[in-house]
Amino acid sequence: MTVAAHPVPGPIRFARYAYGPNRLGYCGPDAADELLGEAAEGGDLRRIRGLASEFEGAYPYLELIARSNGIGDPLDGRVVEAYWLGSDLLEGVPTNAFGRSIEDRFRPRLRNSDWRWLATKAPEGGHPVHAFHVLDVFPLVGMLRGETSGDVLATIDSCRIRWGTVRDRIGADLLVDAVPLEWVGGKLRLGAARPEVIRGWQDGLGFLGEVEPGDLVAIHWDWACEQLDGRQAATLQAWTARELAIANTSI
Repeated sequence: MTVAAHPVPGPIRFARYAYGPNRLGYCGPDAADELLGEAAEGGDLRRIRGLASEFEGAYPYLELIARSNGIGDPLDGRVVEAYWLGSDLLEGVPTNAFGRSIEDRFRPRLRNSDWRWLATKAPEGGHPVHAFHVLDVFPLVGMLRGETSGDVLATIDSCRIRWGTVRDRIGADLLVDAVPLEWVGGKLRLGAARPEVIRGWQDGLGFLGEVEPGDLVAIHWDWACEQLDGRQAATLQAWTARELAIANTSI
């Protein structure tokens, strides 16, 4: 299994996860080509910070995680990992602070009936991890510009940070076995891994090193964000399962 030998700076790591939806025009600034170049080549961290602050869905969660744990930088590597994959830093966010953040950000955009549903999530154990936003906030509020698709499950699953095992490289793409969401008996659950083709590189730029069959990668929309070691994969799976359970309480 091949995994990057040196830690990636937090701003670059944030950009690598944020690029997938940004290249599709769904969130963040209109700067996909620039974001790809900066994130792939380890470019201007100051510029990446400026771009990251324009991701209206993700950045407030980073600020909340950092502030709650006494970390001065929302793009500190520990904060970035906590938001995208999950970590113990999420436990450091007080329930009432998370609840206030949700209310301030989303209550003005919701009908009272929908807000009552979302208001229960922090007390029920929700945390400011990306899986929470995808599974609990996104179905109510939505963050995709111009989104009209009726296939809600497919959209949620694409937005979720998924994990996949590499089978093969096919040019600029990867064939992976990825774990999908399923809708069974009126509830969401994780299904059996299935083959899927995802993007790994564009114009020679990408976020992966030399990947081999059996390597684990994180996937956001149709893009490979990074290689995962066993700890990271287990953490992502555990936090996804936690947030799925909370989402299913009110589906």
